[in-house]
Amino acid sequence: MPFVSNGAVRLFHMSQGPAGAPPVLFSNSLGTTHRMWDSVVDQLAAEFRCIRYDTRGHGASDVPAAAYEIEDLADDAAAILDHLDIERAHVVGLSLGGMVGQAFALRYPSRTISLTLMATTAYFPTRENWYQRAALVRREGTQEILGATLERWFTEGFRTRAPAAVAAVADVFRSIDRNGYAAACEAIGRMDLRPLLGEITPPVTIIGGTEDPATPPSMARALHEAIARSRLVMLSPAAHLLAVEQAPRVCAELRESFARTGGSS
Repeated sequence: MPFVSNGAVRLFHMSQGPAGAPPVLFSNSLGTTHRMWDSVVDQLAAEFRCIRYDTRGHGASDVPAAAYEIEDLADDAAAILDHLDIERAHVVGLSLGGMVGQAFALRYPSRTISLTLMATTAYFPTRENWYQRAALVRREGTQEILGATLERWFTEGFRTRAPAAVAAVADVFRSIDRNGYAAACEAIGRMDLRPLLGEITPPVTIIGGTEDPATPPSMARALHEAIARSRLVMLSPAAHLLAVEQAPRVCAELRESFARTGGSS
């Protein structure tokens, strides 16, 4: 399997699509792996070079013992682009991946062609709640919160209509290392990017789900109001894991976002 190292942390990554096509870097949600983008990449890989990876602590990437911040995850993404000799990319992130995307655009503005933030936020109260979730998962594993997570991630209609897709996500969630999941929770709890949002310079698309209880529409609107070069799209019916529940519509919005930059590489 292809790996790249950022310091002592080894990260799994994969690339699909023509080598010379505009590159798109996808960053996954808490409790998922690169596989959460399968349906999106299947539709985009003929036109774009789609780069996916497992966030540290998830999937095949390392689970470091030391604590880390959202900014460290942005540096992981940059290390992957460095390894692939990609100077600039469209950056797409969902939930935790969207937090990474914000940090990436702030730390590496010249490397960000466009930024798409899906079902995410710049601040996620409260730190105490995130630390409590981390402690629970360290004790009991991700299985302990699986049911509640799936209810937040998918609308009831999708859970009924697409049980196989939901089951596949559930299987991955169960497999996530408890310490990796917990460390990511703690990083989210410590994050507050709100004071920096006005410094994001690449064009931004914000995509939310109207039925998302995890990052509700108010969070999407707050990002839109704070980021000057942004457009806001709300999908319905859609809960949190938009890339799975609404993959065709997500792909349409991504194509629109990329087109606004001339689809440049």
